[in-house]
Amino acid sequence: MAEKPNLKDFVTQVRRDILRQVHKVNSGHPGGSLGCAEFFSVLFTEVLRTKDNFDMDGKEEDLFFLSNGHISPVYYSVLSRSGYFPVQELNTFRHIDSRLQGHPTTHEGLPGVRIASGSLGQGMSVAIGAALSKKLNNDKNLVYSLHGDGELQEGQNWEAIMYAAGNKVDNLIATVDYNGQQIDGSTDDVLPMGNLKAKFEAFGWIVLEEDNGNDIDAVRNILANAKSKTGQGKPVVILLKTVMGNGVDFMMHTHAWHGKAPNDEQLEIGLNQNPETLGDY
Repeated sequence: MAEKPNLKDFVTQVRRDILRQVHKVNSGHPGGSLGCAEFFSVLFTEVLRTKDNFDMDGKEEDLFFLSNGHISPVYYSVLSRSGYFPVQELNTFRHIDSRLQGHPTTHEGLPGVRIASGSLGQGMSVAIGAALSKKLNNDKNLVYSLHGDGELQEGQNWEAIMYAAGNKVDNLIATVDYNGQQIDGSTDDVLPMGNLKAKFEAFGWIVLEEDNGNDIDAVRNILANAKSKTGQGKPVVILLKTVMGNGVDFMMHTHAWHGKAPNDEQLEIGLNQNPETLGDY
């Protein structure tokens, strides 16, 4: 994989990549992608123990599954900047026959992508299955997953959450992007979910909370803490509070940019707020 850059610069570049991908095709999901830039950057540059050459077997390495697949712009940026595929391929985002579809797919063999995602509510089940497979194969590596908070309004998640605790899937670290926003408004307005910490604990999970999910050190520390809690007979979940649209002032704290592309003027404003660091594609 590519040499690790300064992580602050890396995150800034990821934000630029997100804005440019979505702007270029006037389509995509910048809000949640921007909010998860720090999480993806820390996870892929510092946390995941992976092989030099990607393969779908995933044996003897950590695995990551993105459930809320609409935030593919941040996923693609971090994968490319981490050496999984050429950065220049970001230019093909959402093009017909591109490997970089609006929601990640597997049929074109994009390195780093293990499941087709975007049909919300399914990623938890997939991650649990992968974690159980590792246990059956005496593979000591971990499985990581990311989920939207609004996604937890779907019932399949809670069946899977109950199953994971009941079967002591303690090699799984699930993270919830807890930004309080979804496509039609705030999660509280669409369908209040109550106390997620209490719910996960009632289902038998170890629950960790981080209120500053857009701080690199905070993300680094919570992921390290989560890893230290594995192997204790319970699955682990991180409730990571982030700001939708983080790093671009007019996109922050609102669902309006869940699935809306910036125009030319808005792109320049966003890029100027995130000066070029590692080189655009």
